[in-house]
Amino acid sequence: MDMFDNKETTGLENLGEFGLIGHLTKNIKLKHPGSLKGVGDDAAVLDFAGKKVLLSTDMLLEGIHFDLSYTPLKHLGYKAIQVNLSDICAMNGTPTQVTVSIGVSSKFPLEAIEELYDGIYIACEKYNVDLVGGDTTSSRQGLVISVSVLGYADEQDIAYRNTAQEGDLLCVSGDLGGAYVGLQLLEREKMIYLENPKIQPDLEGKDYIIERQLKPESRKDIVELLRAIGVKPTSMIDVSDGLASEILHICNQSNKGCNLYEEKIPIDPMTYDTAREFNLDPTICALSGGEDYELLFTVKQSDYDKLKNQPDISIIGHITEASAGRNLVSRTGNVHELKAQGWNAFKGE
Repeated sequence: MDMFDNKETTGLENLGEFGLIGHLTKNIKLKHPGSLKGVGDDAAVLDFAGKKVLLSTDMLLEGIHFDLSYTPLKHLGYKAIQVNLSDICAMNGTPTQVTVSIGVSSKFPLEAIEELYDGIYIACEKYNVDLVGGDTTSSRQGLVISVSVLGYADEQDIAYRNTAQEGDLLCVSGDLGGAYVGLQLLEREKMIYLENPKIQPDLEGKDYIIERQLKPESRKDIVELLRAIGVKPTSMIDVSDGLASEILHICNQSNKGCNLYEEKIPIDPMTYDTAREFNLDPTICALSGGEDYELLFTVKQSDYDKLKNQPDISIIGHITEASAGRNLVSRTGNVHELKAQGWNAFKGE
């Protein structure tokens, strides 16, 4: 927390829980007509007027999901919102409200929590989401952030994981592996700094992959694009744990197989080159890295013409019958069983 060491800071004990909540939420203005009552009562009051309500929750723990030695608190607040919005986008829905709960230790002054909430509010503003509630409590284990997100969709628009059909095209937005390679870069610079604090981090020219790790963006724009071009995904999931893991989720829950083509996996040149610097295989970074928060989805073959010229969507394979297996077809044409080696929440891998 050195960013506040030389400044006049305010201890959280000076405000108390309700004073802290009042301080952090005093400037909230609700944007959605469905947000009838937000912060300030026993519960929020929401009106979704005939839509299907979508709900998701995610928790981020210091030392498990983030390292404050290289994660600015403003970025962390922003990311905490984005990773939750992504789950609503993965249902082909529109996120509208969030609640934010934090557990915080006495090592954090008020100014640190204000930084965190600045990032939260920037994300809410950018993605047109209302913050309507939450909780604050003391923590002895470092910083804990729990976010719940609400959204909506018409019943016929919701995209599940278990509805992919044989012959469907496998598609993904954006590019993959950048967040993982960005994390390797940050971890390397942290180790160098710990060995010699006089050496400044060498991150020049690596902005894109650093942002992929520290400041991810949920792909609400892809949901809106698909709607605009008249494409309803037959299944969808967000890429939080690595491409391989997410494809296997769709295949397992839909009881189908797949062919994924290595040469079709979108990888940014900076991700590719930096992975090579670390003696990492860029394809494995994309397959198993995680935290890209892109959307992986399947569509009917008849939608190919609507998608083929979309620069931010790649067609990377197709769905097969279950007995054909889940296959990765290498650049040289060799067929390998697709395996997930991504994040395991209970092994910390």
